[in-house]
Amino acid sequence: MKKFVYIIILISIVFNSCNPKKLVKISGLAQGTTYSISYYEKNGKDYKPEIDSILKNFDKSVSIYDSTSLISQVNKSDKPIKVDKYFSDIFNRSCIVSEQTNGAFDITVGPLVNAFGFGSKNKSKITPSLIDSLRKLVNYKNVKIESGYIIKKYPKMLIDFNAIAQGYSVDVVSRFLESRNIEDYVVEIGGEVYAKGKKQNGEYWNIGIEKPNDMNLQRQLKATLHLENRAVSTSGTNRKFYIENGKRYSHEIDPSTGYPVSNSLLSISVVANNCTDADGYATAFMVMGLEKSLTFLKNHKELEAYFIFSDKNGKMKTFETDGLKDFLTEK
Repeated sequence: MKKFVYIIILISIVFNSCNPKKLVKISGLAQGTTYSISYYEKNGKDYKPEIDSILKNFDKSVSIYDSTSLISQVNKSDKPIKVDKYFSDIFNRSCIVSEQTNGAFDITVGPLVNAFGFGSKNKSKITPSLIDSLRKLVNYKNVKIESGYIIKKYPKMLIDFNAIAQGYSVDVVSRFLESRNIEDYVVEIGGEVYAKGKKQNGEYWNIGIEKPNDMNLQRQLKATLHLENRAVSTSGTNRKFYIENGKRYSHEIDPSTGYPVSNSLLSISVVANNCTDADGYATAFMVMGLEKSLTFLKNHKELEAYFIFSDKNGKMKTFETDGLKDFLTEK
């Protein structure tokens, strides 16, 4: 009997190797950015229509760029509004990241983001008094969900999920693929990535990490990450910024000061078990800076990170946590 079972297993292995799953690649637009997805499916079924529908519904919940979305309604209203699962899931996870990083990550930073011209409104004339007044509206502890309704302590508070929503959407699409029994795939939305399994030839999914470049010239890779059953999110100051009166303003806002971050970090790539966490902590680390981030990581072994920063002489340096050393190749 054992020999018979062994033969059956061998036949099954040979049969499957002769009938490999088909690679499917799809791409499109979502959340004001692009997405690209690759996966192996036995019949080569194209799930683009279903994925586009999922992402469209997602935007209707949490996109601040859609004036009719749920989050836009929340930001316009001075009364409690009932929220959906997308909204409540992101909100709850955001609060955990905020608590663990002492507020370095804050979904109520929207008024400051808008003031510096990185949100949905035109840039304001920045003055200390303006920043002081807007900082009163920035505190994630002044927003809560009770009985399914979002409640703001101050009506003019704005909620902005941009620093975590794309990571969450990657997880949503990943769960959809798994519900269709797809075991080997990579999902990328706006640069946030989750990869599961491996390629058909047994190789890792390779994810490029871009070299910071203030001049926005041709993009170059600084490193390649070999990813399996993990997510990675990269945040940096080199793509969204402007210079005014000789001063550089980045889109990463420090909630504690009300101003764009000013530290040695140029880029941070965080690897986590899910893309929601990777996205949120990547933003938090940009605000916290290199030293505080490294201290944080010592107590959070579930996270790994790759830092690109400037030393005291302005020279670009890199540092990766121990768990990435065997999965990272620098260019």
